Amino acid sequence: MVKYFFSQTDIKSSWEHVFTAFWQRYPNPFSKHVLTEDVVFREVTPDNTLISRRLLTKTNHLPRWAEKIFPSNLARSVFVIEDSIVDPKNKTLTTFSWNINHTRLLVVEERCVYSMSQEKQAWSLAKREAWISSGVFGFSRAIQEFGLARFKSNQIKATRGLEYALSTLHGDGPSRPLKDSAKEAIEKTKETALATSEKAKNLATVASPHKSNQFV
Repeated sequence: MVKYFFSQTDIKSSWEHVFTAFWQRYPNPFSKHVLTEDVVFREVTPDNTLISRRLLTKTNHLPRWAEKIFPSNLARSVFVIEDSIVDPKNKTLTTFSWNINHTRLLVVEERCVYSMSQEKQAWSLAKREAWISSGVFGFSRAIQEFGLARFKSNQIKATRGLEYALSTLHGDGPSRPLKDSAKEAIEKTKETALATSEKAKNLATVASPHKSNQFV
């Protein structure tokens, strides 16, 4: 049994702004549960598509009832792999993420597509899906319910964090066209990417070999 989540969110900003703000989300006051971010891999393909893999470290506080069941030395951090593809031609940003530790306890897989709104000019649309599962016999339903509730809470924070990044990008003023084109923004992102972390490489390779070629 897997819990499924779906949502659509209108974003009052152009896709170019959303794409640029996406890489500037952290840190922000709404996502304090995100502790670190490291770029594991990044490449601009010949057709100008940007492919990235990042490792995110997030807090992992258990509910009180779970603390009585699971070992006290259970890691309080969760490592999340995030694959993304930016297609400037079709103006889409697609991400897929999943946790690579605590997988027997809980697995959360998320897919999100940021695209231009077909109904509202100069707006964007975020379509988000998530699949939540647990392999703990006898407690899987309760754990999945907890995971779904936490996911919903974190997505509200993620939306506010993106809005915060957009507000910073706009200078707290009205929306305005970006000076850089999507192509130039991709090149800028590539040039200013974080240095590859050896720790990220090891965790991503060892903990998730079956998804090493995921890339959405």
